[in-house]
Amino acid sequence: MNLITKNLSFKHENEYYLNDISLEFKVGNLYTLLGRTLSGKTSFLKTIAGLQPLDSGQITFEGKDFNSIPVWKRNVAMVYQQFINYPHLTVFDNIAFPLKQRKMKSSDIENEVSSAINKVGLQGFEKRKVQELSGGQQQRVALARSLAKKAKILLLDEPLVNLDYKLREDLRDEFKNIFSDDLSSQSILIYASTDPMEAMQLNGNIIVIDEGKILQHDTAKEVFENPSNIKVAEITNEPAMNIVSGSVESKKIILNKNVQIALPNHLKTIGPGKYYFGLRANDLVLDDSGFQFAVDLAEISGSETFLHLHQDNLKMILMMEEVKNFNNNDKVKINIDINKLYAFDKRGDLIFSPFRKN
Repeated sequence: MNLITKNLSFKHENEYYLNDISLEFKVGNLYTLLGRTLSGKTSFLKTIAGLQPLDSGQITFEGKDFNSIPVWKRNVAMVYQQFINYPHLTVFDNIAFPLKQRKMKSSDIENEVSSAINKVGLQGFEKRKVQELSGGQQQRVALARSLAKKAKILLLDEPLVNLDYKLREDLRDEFKNIFSDDLSSQSILIYASTDPMEAMQLNGNIIVIDEGKILQHDTAKEVFENPSNIKVAEITNEPAMNIVSGSVESKKIILNKNVQIALPNHLKTIGPGKYYFGLRANDLVLDDSGFQFAVDLAEISGSETFLHLHQDNLKMILMMEEVKNFNNNDKVKINIDINKLYAFDKRGDLIFSPFRKN
């Protein structure tokens, strides 16, 4: 019952939206398609749903050629960024709409709609018109309609992106509960997101996509701990992982003439030469005994402060889990957690990770 894509490609005006994508999706699993805007996420989902043509490639599901199955016959449900509901219908009728189209019995429709409403927490709203609901409630209606269809493939295209921050957090937690119930044992769930934190919290399999190409496909833990290359390291972190060029000489890492650090244990076998080094923003800390940097910009986001720093040509971002005010050109001292350093070769491929035995 697996969904298999083989060498999918789609190009428009000489630009690849999908570029030779081969993947296998297993029933009972959640997959997060993670990538930046215009990376190919929506194109891939639309291809599975039959809403976008292919230049080449094949899709099979349950051993059948999906390419030859028209949209209305594919057992696929899709939830979009926008709240796509029927404004003149009640919540109940919105959710029941695809079931009525199948001419199901009224009693069966009642049961399926009630079950879907309970899963998304809309009890008591059955008779309301959708335009009377909040944005978050409208997105729940769209999700409930997809759940009620009991589709074997459920596609979610950044369903929370248009909601405010707090509501996104609440719904994300609820989505995890919905995905972990008996639906997940029957279906394939593919969730597209630009938010690396969202992808990690959903804790399924992560597929990193960029410019229509698949860069890495593995568990959330493996992708986070061992990004296969610099691009993956940037995409899977918010803010993007600090990537700086440097060299290894005399058992030291030299980032510039003033910032030189001892080789940590996990990099003891690295040879002399030039490399790229990676460090997450929260692995830099303010420390009076550290290296001096100047503040270019201080950003406050919720309960966190992001400092954009530089020393000569060396630029880094530090994240602290508190709100603190800084002025441009303030001088601060920072320490680098050398035990969290990544090393990439000249091509940008991962060669040493703090989480991998080398």
